[in-house]
Amino acid sequence: MVVASPNSIIGEKIIPIDLPMIDLSSEKSIVMKLIVKACEEYGFFNVINHGIPHDIITKMEEVGFDFFAKPMEQKKLVAFDKPFGYGCKNIGFNGDMGEVEYLLLNANVPSIPNDTSYFSSIVSTYTEAVKRLACEILELMAEGLGVPNKSIFSTFITQLDNDSLLRFNHYPPKDCKDRDNSNSYNVGFGEHSDPQILTILRSNDVAGLQISLQHGVWNPVTPDPFAFCVNVGDLLEVMTNGRFMSVRHRAVTNSYKSRMSVAYFGAPPLDACIVAPSVMVTPNRPSLLYKPFTWAEYKKVTYSLRLGDNRIDIFKNCTQIE
Repeated sequence: MVVASPNSIIGEKIIPIDLPMIDLSSEKSIVMKLIVKACEEYGFFNVINHGIPHDIITKMEEVGFDFFAKPMEQKKLVAFDKPFGYGCKNIGFNGDMGEVEYLLLNANVPSIPNDTSYFSSIVSTYTEAVKRLACEILELMAEGLGVPNKSIFSTFITQLDNDSLLRFNHYPPKDCKDRDNSNSYNVGFGEHSDPQILTILRSNDVAGLQISLQHGVWNPVTPDPFAFCVNVGDLLEVMTNGRFMSVRHRAVTNSYKSRMSVAYFGAPPLDACIVAPSVMVTPNRPSLLYKPFTWAEYKKVTYSLRLGDNRIDIFKNCTQIE
């Protein structure tokens, strides 16, 4: 859960973890198996040899840091209809707080008012590249699961009216009050799962991401300068009938260095019906775990709850609730 600022967490159980590293240039059959295994066991994995040129990534990071280096008065002018635009410390609509400032953009039109075309050009190029990567990974997932239509997941984010987002999160250095406790952290972005289909995350070479594979235990993830971090969203857990895990995670601040992450959240159109394909109903999962719903319905629930609240269980079929 997100706690009120200052967000200091002390004495939790912390166990570092190495996420699966998947080389997308390897033999396709191997890659598919590794992705499926990672989604079942971790809900997160890293990919290398992803095909996105390093200069595109570098320029994106440069324009991101340049934006956050602007005076606060200028950043506050970047305002769109909610939830888009610049924000600081306030997360969502229900009182959650974090040691973070952010820029949230529509991934289909990733630009900001009154800025140079250079920003828009760089961010648009980056967004298109990670969108293609997301589609490639989603199709590998579908094939690995044995779904006859390999584009069953990726088609959601290629439709013109998709609801995908691009989010820059900037975590300035924040010293924790309890320096003598190695398990002391300030929360930058509190515990949550991603509601969309798939997230493609890039961060500068500063640690901060932590995932929770077991209740009460947090697993810090070491950033890799050559990799993208990929994680399963709530919708993908539903569409795989619970076979893939949408894992809770958070970001903590660093005492000495700024951390910036850029997340592409692949989401369907608002009217898209979210339901597992029939091939996902198996002897191990003989019925649908979740009731069908639209993305608009799920998004409405997401916005009505606190960041750390469990949303996905609201849509479980009654026979699946213990």
